[in-house]
Amino acid sequence: MYDLVIVGGGPGGIAAGIYAARKKMKTALITDSFGGQSTVSAGIENWIGTKVISGFDLAKSLEEHVRAQTGIDIIEPDLVTSIAKKDEGMFALTTKEGKTLETKYVILASGSRRKRLGIPGEDAFDGKGVVFCTTCDAPLFSGQTVAVVGGGNSALESVLDLIPYAAKIYLLVRGDALKGDPVTQDKVKTHPQVEIVYGAVPQEITGSAFVDGLRYEDKNGGGVKTLPVTGVFVEIGLVPNSDFVKDLVKTEPYGHIVVDPATQATSCPGIWAIGDVTDSLYKQNNISVGEGVTAALNVYDKVKLA
Repeated sequence: MYDLVIVGGGPGGIAAGIYAARKKMKTALITDSFGGQSTVSAGIENWIGTKVISGFDLAKSLEEHVRAQTGIDIIEPDLVTSIAKKDEGMFALTTKEGKTLETKYVILASGSRRKRLGIPGEDAFDGKGVVFCTTCDAPLFSGQTVAVVGGGNSALESVLDLIPYAAKIYLLVRGDALKGDPVTQDKVKTHPQVEIVYGAVPQEITGSAFVDGLRYEDKNGGGVKTLPVTGVFVEIGLVPNSDFVKDLVKTEPYGHIVVDPATQATSCPGIWAIGDVTDSLYKQNNISVGEGVTAALNVYDKVKLA
């Protein structure tokens, strides 16, 4: 029986784990990996206190920090597949590897996963020109013409990751403006290798053995057009990993868990949620860390009163 089980090993989950351990709560942390979404970033420049750090190094640092704590059981690699509320107010968590843990309280830091386009050719050419991790695969497209789909920070960062390798980069934006950080926008807009296509709605990814084109609808009246590309990098946002708790906690229409911003508590007493899986307005590593600390301290307040 645990006081607290934390689900997830991103910055928020690690912060919660460290604070829970320091408060000497009997804690378990379950994660399939460490670092969260940022592991794919070549250079993170807004991690407070560090000028620049790679996603890999950040993940390693977070793991080392939480493993240095005493009184916390780290279960990895594993995933929580279901949470059941027991009659006596406790929770039973079941994992992909068949483990069952019982706990008084839960902090959900399960993060999010990449959204897909849902168009013909996307699944067929996944790994054959369709890419969801630019940092991982950008070098494979050296000297080639590629397309990045999306208009936010992740899409802009993907373009920057590709510039040292790809000969030509099309950035397909569904709307009529970019949504990322102004500084990053400026870098993308002024680079000679990049061509931004506004009002572009992807329709189909074509090819034989590998991708050879991307068909899109031109919302500005140009009909359906085809770009001759050998790579399509999908960067259109994230989907919260909340499916396994949707029957226990309140979620908003897109699946984000609704929380009290003062405490990170969910609608289900005994369950807190932090980071990308929640309806928090801003999805940032630094904010997730603060939310993790807030949740862990609020759990501790409950443990003290028990």
